[in-house]
Amino acid sequence: MLCVRWYTLRPVPFDVPPLVLAAYRFEHDVLSPITVGLINQTYRVERSGRPLAVLQRLHPIFEATVNEDLEVIARHLAARGLTTPHLIRTVEGHSHVESDGIWRALTFVEGRTLTEVTSPAIAHAAGLLAGRFTRALEGFEHTFQFSRVGVHDTAAHLAALEKAITGDAEGRPLAEAILEHAHALQGLPSTRRRIVHGDLKITNLLFEPHRDVGLAAVDLDTLAHGTFPVELGDALRSWCNPAGESREGGIAVDLFEAALAGVRESVVLDPDERDAIVLGVETITTELASRFCRDVFEDRYFGWDSTRYASRRAHCLARARSQLTLARSIRERRAELEAIARR
Repeated sequence: MLCVRWYTLRPVPFDVPPLVLAAYRFEHDVLSPITVGLINQTYRVERSGRPLAVLQRLHPIFEATVNEDLEVIARHLAARGLTTPHLIRTVEGHSHVESDGIWRALTFVEGRTLTEVTSPAIAHAAGLLAGRFTRALEGFEHTFQFSRVGVHDTAAHLAALEKAITGDAEGRPLAEAILEHAHALQGLPSTRRRIVHGDLKITNLLFEPHRDVGLAAVDLDTLAHGTFPVELGDALRSWCNPAGESREGGIAVDLFEAALAGVRESVVLDPDERDAIVLGVETITTELASRFCRDVFEDRYFGWDSTRYASRRAHCLARARSQLTLARSIRERRAELEAIARR
């Protein structure tokens, strides 16, 4: 079992503006970076040796109104019995602070963060949690003030990769291989739209400290109306690849089966949703490969691990290779995976 602590205690980082700290009265607290995320800049806030909050500077792709959506959805989830982080308003009652970006604070949820799924038990727990999250939002009416347009427009992402290709010796052959794989993809069927999390990768799920039990889904900025084959496709490509997001591996059928068993125990899927799950996994895996590969050329979007890679381009190259290998393995084992999904 993998338990990851992504922070070390240190004084307040110099890049958190004093205005932000004062807005939440965090001036005398200890802040430490949480580096597991790819997008937002995140800090754990401790007071008197105890976790107090999470402070984040949002990536420019998010607008301040995303905090209003988060606050409403979190209240609904809590009313349905789910553990969830809640928005902390400033001392003046604002949802965020603007100072060299949009900053917000959330309540701290203590739990284990995993970077990979190492057993069917963890996969099953992830599936149960995802199903409970989905079920809790069934029938909930909400008009989102912020939404990411085209976030899973696979055709648009592939076109953007094709446009971004330059003469890069490493990136070009990989980009061409991704586009070739995508050319044979079938289009996803239309299924009913739900409120979905939008990014249920394994690092966005918290587990209980000492048991393989899902505790909470975090990073709620991506909540939106979407389809379940895409939602679960993104989740399963993360949960069912033991090699992780940056190493080349393949789909683990035992993890896939365990995860789907957990989902089925906690939410009822429509037949067309169930039938499109495997295609959803392959589609989103291919889409993500294209997005990582695009950043090999553009070098501007994804966060990267400077302790393991020399540059963002190097890390994104490894990620793109990993996701293409995974997409190929899903296609090779499609019949077996579809039999499990339809069981």
